Amino acid sequence: MSSKKTGLPNNKHGLGRGLGAFLPTRTAGASTADVQDIPLTHIQANTHQPRRVFEEDNLQALADSLKQYGLVQPIIVQRQENGEYSLIAGERRLRAAKLCGWKTISALVRTYEDQVSAEVALIENLQREDLNAIEEGCAYKALMDSFGLTQAEVAEKVGKSRAQIANMIRLLQLPEEVKEMVSNGVLSMGQVRPLLQLSGRQKQLAAAQVIVSRALSARQAETYVRNLNQSKEKKETGSADAFLESLQDRMKLHLGTKVAIHLARGKKSGKIEISFASEKEFERLMSLLTDAEEAASGSAISFPV
Repeated sequence: MSSKKTGLPNNKHGLGRGLGAFLPTRTAGASTADVQDIPLTHIQANTHQPRRVFEEDNLQALADSLKQYGLVQPIIVQRQENGEYSLIAGERRLRAAKLCGWKTISALVRTYEDQVSAEVALIENLQREDLNAIEEGCAYKALMDSFGLTQAEVAEKVGKSRAQIANMIRLLQLPEEVKEMVSNGVLSMGQVRPLLQLSGRQKQLAAAQVIVSRALSARQAETYVRNLNQSKEKKETGSADAFLESLQDRMKLHLGTKVAIHLARGKKSGKIEISFASEKEFERLMSLLTDAEEAASGSAISFPV
């Protein structure tokens, strides 16, 4: 397979090295024959575009820049069988061009396989830091689900650590309301990542609202969630201890002697210790714990001296 056909270099690590490793531009020696002025109405959106939030102020600022300086770097498109084009990279530039009222835009025409198209769109946004944490996590998961990639393979392609890929994908487990806060810039990844330590959607949402209302930093959010978990553990332990003590007190009153209940770690098994100070007290306890008549008719127990 030639690099001309797919747009990929003969290096499987091209994506990890960035767009410049395999996307030619005018400044990177692209042939002017590759660059065409294409009507905006003939360009369709990229279905693999990972970015979902486009801030109007930023798009307007880019549009103003395009009006003043023109398009410095062409967008990248792929020709479809029907003669139309699908966008591969440059959606912000395409949207800004529409705001400018342009009829056409300069574009590099390339041919990609579906997986490469999705990877290119992701890499472009990652290099420009255009994605929020939720969009980034969704993009990684889409690559895995659509093309059967592992976290390690995605990490290699985008030049990230496998741990970072895993952390981004884990954020998708958060409640929709919390993910929306991240998408809207209300909360950062550092602020919401500790929420994964809490069990249950309601607890995570309530904690997120506290983080917002108190304007907690990422580190403060970690401390807050850690304190929540510690308080829960203390409460559960305190409740168990109080219940155990009440049972011991009831048995003490009934038997008239010291009683200790010990539960195993799983709290589904344990032992009961009953204290006695003399042979006579032992016989009294036996009569209480067994059939009274049988205990009376039985032989006396002799303790070694």
